[in-house]
Amino acid sequence: MVKVRQDAWSHEDDLLLAETVLRHIREGSTQLNAFEEVGDHLNRTAAACGFRWNAEVRRNYEKAIDLAKRQRKQRKQAEKHKHKGQVQTQTALKTVQPSVQPSRQYVGSYDSQPSIDSIINQLQELKSNEQRINSVELEQIQNENEQLKNEVSKLESQINKMNEEYQSLQEDYQTFISIMERARKMVVLDEDSSLSSPTFKMEKNGNLQQIAK
Repeated sequence: MVKVRQDAWSHEDDLLLAETVLRHIREGSTQLNAFEEVGDHLNRTAAACGFRWNAEVRRNYEKAIDLAKRQRKQRKQAEKHKHKGQVQTQTALKTVQPSVQPSRQYVGSYDSQPSIDSIINQLQELKSNEQRINSVELEQIQNENEQLKNEVSKLESQINKMNEEYQSLQEDYQTFISIMERARKMVVLDEDSSLSSPTFKMEKNGNLQQIAK
């Protein structure tokens, strides 16, 4: 029977480590924070989680890491565009100032003041642009998330296949051990049988007499 070390990493532990690191990368956090989070869940040190990531797990998730980094970059760009749109909206609102003019100056000042329709159109245009930008960025993020899920699914399938192959090797090994054990017992039985076989000699009168060993 194969002995499993108490501190051995399971497939679920590696998957939790990979998902946590990728999430921290996408959110702009550090890998150290990810190691500490996984360490709290698995009752391990952050250093142990970091060693496991760099030594065994990272090489299986290179494509997913690149995708997470691109998502982090796009997230920052989306936040930048959103902030820019909010600044433009606030600037447009500041231009709308209540103005009460005497009746004799109303006609003369009408052309110099922005119309309500133009202000509404400007605000609607800003809102439309912001919604369009957010929609495009959201679609990109959703597409990349779908790609990431597919990548994780493929990796899980590969790991499951490796586990099945390992199980098959274990069964083949046990079968080999059983065959060798039966062969050893047969050899022992043959030796015992040859040792216990009686020996005879023929007397002058033609009778067979067993010779004592």
